[in-house]
Amino acid sequence: MPDRKSFLLRLDPAVHDALARWAADELRSTNAQIDFLLREALRQAGRLPSGATGPRRRGRPRNDEPAEP
Repeated sequence: MPDRKSFLLRLDPAVHDALARWAADELRSTNAQIDFLLREALRQAGRLPSGATGPRRRGRPRNDEPAEP
């Protein structure tokens, strides 16, 4: 998988808490929830680049899958 970019995101504490609760309900990290929501919004707006890689798979990799670097 290609390298992922990181950046600082400043959020209102109440918004962060709501995202964290939503992420917990979906069994995701807060970071993964934000990534999911951004991808979904881009897809719905028709702006998701065709070359964008999908989100990482959940859980442990199967034994027959190559390990990610």
